[in-house]
Amino acid sequence: MRYKCVIFDLDGTILDTLDDLADAANAALAACGYPARTKDEVRRFVGNGIRKLIERATPDGVSDEDIVRTHEAFTAYYSAHCKDKTRPYEGIPELVSELKANGIRTAVVSNKADYAVKKLCEEYFGGIFDIAIGEREGIRKKPAPDSVLEVMRALGAEADYTIYIGDSDVDIMTAQNSGIGCIGVSYGFRGREFLESHGADVIADTVGELRNLLLT
Repeated sequence: MRYKCVIFDLDGTILDTLDDLADAANAALAACGYPARTKDEVRRFVGNGIRKLIERATPDGVSDEDIVRTHEAFTAYYSAHCKDKTRPYEGIPELVSELKANGIRTAVVSNKADYAVKKLCEEYFGGIFDIAIGEREGIRKKPAPDSVLEVMRALGAEADYTIYIGDSDVDIMTAQNSGIGCIGVSYGFRGREFLESHGADVIADTVGELRNLLLT
């Protein structure tokens, strides 16, 4: 099948953001008097938005008020430092350009805060995506299909010719809830075994394999 629309997750799929996320989480935790987390712990916490990351990173039993305070500290740090160590996965910019050259519409749908999604996509991809959106007030986060369906409507994309690319169980569920196919990528924040255990039918271990699945 030749796809006409490819929608990507961001963290762990097109950008390696883990170091900056871990730095921001630990800066926020330190500012609020909580112990630091390892990078591997932060890796496991990512995927359901910043609020959930903070809930997972803070010690058990903290109040909702303290979670809000830590969330605010994270946002203040991350908005200034989200590009310090983040980089595209090797081959991703070329892949997106090739998709566009073949007339395929491309988009990003992420649970990362919308300001960061737009900032990072502009920084590293120069506006090549047709649409890039993140978590917004009043819109249900993934795995709810709301943002994916919004993108599909905006691009005139049909479900049979649309594919979602992501690295987590949340992405697999998002595609299922949106009525579209999914390709899991094991080079990101989760590995092949994790993706298989969460129902991924198709997995790309490298960006080269992903290219072949999308364009061959």
